[in-house]
Amino acid sequence: MGTKDNIVLIGMPGAGKSTVGVVLAKVLGCRFLDSDLVIQEETGRLLHEIISEDGVDGFLEIENDVNSRIETSRSIIATGGSVVYGEQAMRHLKEIGTVVYLELSCEEIRKRLGDLRKRGVALKEGQTLEALYAERVPLYEKYADVTLCCGGKRMRQIVSELSAVFQPEGE
Repeated sequence: MGTKDNIVLIGMPGAGKSTVGVVLAKVLGCRFLDSDLVIQEETGRLLHEIISEDGVDGFLEIENDVNSRIETSRSIIATGGSVVYGEQAMRHLKEIGTVVYLELSCEEIRKRLGDLRKRGVALKEGQTLEALYAERVPLYEKYADVTLCCGGKRMRQIVSELSAVFQPEGE
């Protein structure tokens, strides 16, 4: 598969990056790496603690730094929803893998999410989910090598569509 043999999942919080990633890794027989967990391991803090202690900008700096140093192969990498703000991180992730945007409508994200702050979502003061969505979608689209519309689909269907892209029949 060469050096670009990872699959990098990007998308809004609640789009299912971690859940899809774990199942996809099982189906394709690769490793699974959740970059939010790497951040927590490296800093010894939970995401929402980093955000409340260092602010959103401080968190984004840490996220950009950690993601730009990920070295792995044959892995599914689930990233945090805000990874696309980090130019270094995205450059690096595109070098080591294929970037897949799990696309969902703002409405569906809202239904799935619940309390944004408890989830460690990098929201600026007074920013609404709609504003965040509008700000991030162009970035997801800019960096995506593959976009998969996930609206109204079950987990199994999303995983099977992705595994068909990365493991075509007959291989």
